[in-house]
Amino acid sequence: MLLAVVIPAAAIASCAFPPDNELYQQSPDIPPYKQDSFEEYVTQTRDWVAEHRVFITQDRDTELARNIPFEKGPTSPDDRTLKRGVLFVHGLGASPWYFHDIATRMAKNGWLARSMLLPGHGTRPADLGIPDYADWTEAVAHQVALLEGQVDEVWLGGFSTGGNLVTSYAAEHSEIAGLLLFSPGIYPDNGFLFLTPVIKYLWDWIDVDPEVNAINYQSLSSRASELYYRSVLDAQEHLAVKPFDRPVVLAMSADDSVLAPIETLRTFEERFTHPKSRFVWYDDTPAPTRDNRVETLNSKLPDQQISTFSHLSVLFAPSNPYYGVKGSFIFVENGQENIALPEDLSTIWRSSWGYTEPGKYHGRLTWNPYFDALIGTIDDVTN
Repeated sequence: MLLAVVIPAAAIASCAFPPDNELYQQSPDIPPYKQDSFEEYVTQTRDWVAEHRVFITQDRDTELARNIPFEKGPTSPDDRTLKRGVLFVHGLGASPWYFHDIATRMAKNGWLARSMLLPGHGTRPADLGIPDYADWTEAVAHQVALLEGQVDEVWLGGFSTGGNLVTSYAAEHSEIAGLLLFSPGIYPDNGFLFLTPVIKYLWDWIDVDPEVNAINYQSLSSRASELYYRSVLDAQEHLAVKPFDRPVVLAMSADDSVLAPIETLRTFEERFTHPKSRFVWYDDTPAPTRDNRVETLNSKLPDQQISTFSHLSVLFAPSNPYYGVKGSFIFVENGQENIALPEDLSTIWRSSWGYTEPGKYHGRLTWNPYFDALIGTIDDVTN
């Protein structure tokens, strides 16, 4: 039986021994997350992250700002009275800034948009070994309560793991008006995930990569994997017990290499039952469904050097200063072999993880060419 556990675990453990540096040494604790106001939460979190973060870039101010909670309020003089709010929850290893573009646009449309920091994030990959799953769920619940104290109507949004957390919370709280789910991680494409509660006793780290991304951990600890697995079980159980009957916007690439898109599509058809709900499906062929709530947008855009859409691309505007078309960060490492990275990075194509074509170097697609259309769908469903 031990071999049955160890052998599959070894198959997914690409590196179990990280370098001896601060990135892989834990902070003394996670920052407090139950402040009396969102403003106090932001201030205390900023101070904590500033003290304990292992910085990746020379521009510490910008890097810090992109790894702490934030809010964006309505910009129109007619929106002085806040009526609607949305709380965004990022994915595993990511940061609140993943919702910068969507929060900015929703604020212009009259929303109070907040993006929180899940405990263990924002500082160093080793810190994901500190929180329990209850820290995540309680942090979400507390931020929802703070938002409910300021607006009449609350929506929840989540990316990947964050999508799982907000789905579970909304399933238990009928006062939540609806959900905005971006590549929700409810159905992972990993047959070994159930082993994570055991693997954490065998290896501290499942994967160790160079930390070059200022808004996302590149390395994955076994403890972090277990926390994600807990979120998967939680969301699946809630959807199995009762369908979700409030409006949902769900956006996902058919070529998502992290998740199981078809299973997510079937769940949308059967368990997300509100007639106003919409599934935005990015693919080069129509979605395999008769559900007229599903819209397919072509993901093969050769004129833009795009072959497929990725797990994270749905979130970001082409103008994003970090992940956009002319952004400062290019995801060149994309699971390819036998093809050299070209000197002229403007020649690379973009795709999901692991996609290859002869004679083309593919980096990760990190923006959504249909970002404006996604905002339009959000407006249609939430109105």
